[in-house]
Amino acid sequence: MGELFGTLSDGTRVHRWTLERDGVRVRVLSYGGIVQSVEVPDRDGHRADVVLGFAGLDGYLAHPEPYLGALVGRYANRIAGGRFPLDGRAHAVTRNEGANSLHGGDRGFDKRVWEAEPVEDGLRLSLVSPHGEEGFPGRLEVTATYTLQAPGALRIAYEAVTDAPTVVNLTNHSYWNLSGSGDAAGHELRLAASRYTPVDAGLIPTGALEDVTGSRFDFRTARRTGSGYDHNFALDKGVTPAAEEVAELYDPASGRLLTVATTEPGLQLYTADHLPAPFTRGAGVALETQHFPDSPNRPDFPSTVLRPGEVFRSETVYGFSVR
Repeated sequence: MGELFGTLSDGTRVHRWTLERDGVRVRVLSYGGIVQSVEVPDRDGHRADVVLGFAGLDGYLAHPEPYLGALVGRYANRIAGGRFPLDGRAHAVTRNEGANSLHGGDRGFDKRVWEAEPVEDGLRLSLVSPHGEEGFPGRLEVTATYTLQAPGALRIAYEAVTDAPTVVNLTNHSYWNLSGSGDAAGHELRLAASRYTPVDAGLIPTGALEDVTGSRFDFRTARRTGSGYDHNFALDKGVTPAAEEVAELYDPASGRLLTVATTEPGLQLYTADHLPAPFTRGAGVALETQHFPDSPNRPDFPSTVLRPGEVFRSETVYGFSVR
């Protein structure tokens, strides 16, 4: 069993697990599947924590909205109006961001204590989401397996099964700061995405897939992230059975390089323009591998429907090196 990290008000214990390999150290919490820290060396061999996180459980309980490092579900990102049709029936889910549903509702997977068991080179978390939780249909059984692969790459693999048709979209919500301190606006980002999904004032996709050419959304050649992004990019590769590299994030000051490979068709870039103290605006960059926001209401987007007898599988690998 991992070390005791804290206790919830109802007496439930939260544990922390440490994974270490090839100079990379990762700490994961049973609360929310949170990646609390990722320590990696810079070009001079000095190790620093490159994800935003709180030192204690109280920080996560007091400031849940940034979803720091959390495992987000049952539906990551937004569902317009908190409603979606499925097999001719309308389903209403919790509206927790104005008129919309965000990241699974008021008590999404980020606020649940997961069962944890060690596996080779890592940790497996499991959770049962009952039928009707936050309005979502179907009893969903979920596992998320965190492993460190040579040479020190963090792999997160998700699986889920259901007893009734439902929708599923899972992601990790870590904010990366490869400097280990300060802000991340000077990081350089490359994305293998020729299109993105424009959004309305409520950050709901309009349904279009717009070409990034000549716009501030063109990261096909690496450039500074800057600020003002909370947008989904349609990855050129689409949905793939195996994880393919889709992104690089580089910090010129430290030389740290993060690569992201995924099976998912989309990536949400969020430049952290709203964070609670002690974090400052732009202190990290979130790269959320996912299906597109509001897909349950957009039949032309890649489907997020999961049916009985099927297995939802998704995998993202975060690689660390220096340049």
